[in-house]
Amino acid sequence: MTKIKGYSCSCCGKYHEELPTSYGNPAPVYYYDGAPEEREDRFELDDDLCIMDNEHFFIRGYIEIPIIGTDEHLIWGVWVSLSEANFYNIKEHWDKQELLEPMFGWLSTDLPCYPDTVNLKTMVHPRPDGIRPFIELEPTDHPLSVELRDGVTIERVQEIAAQLCVNNDN
Repeated sequence: MTKIKGYSCSCCGKYHEELPTSYGNPAPVYYYDGAPEEREDRFELDDDLCIMDNEHFFIRGYIEIPIIGTDEHLIWGVWVSLSEANFYNIKEHWDKQELLEPMFGWLSTDLPCYPDTVNLKTMVHPRPDGIRPFIELEPTDHPLSVELRDGVTIERVQEIAAQLCVNNDN
């Protein structure tokens, strides 16, 4: 298997020692829709769970896309909406999530580098030992779903890193 090494970034022209393979969002997309001064009143948010307006419920998980020819994954930290019952079931079994069945949710993160990803259908697969749930997308022709199913090349991971480069002025 190929080991992922550094790369020359097409956006800033610099050589980076490591190719980023993990990205995340600190809150569901809806958190950013409201005015910053409203967020404290409207949201209960921590690193893993979020409640919006006491009626919308979210959990954070990982979409893990295999990187072809390696043992590694491109990981997107995402938020998924859950029903109220499933949200509280996860909270109740937080330390024993492996006992829970997969549950339906809607992707609630707008991922860069893809057409609109908000409201793609998902299945949330709880995991043991405090590992955030695995997020499975409904098998469709959406590019994110295709990449999850088929994997991505190292070149695609480099393209994403260049698009999300901290030195990028775009």
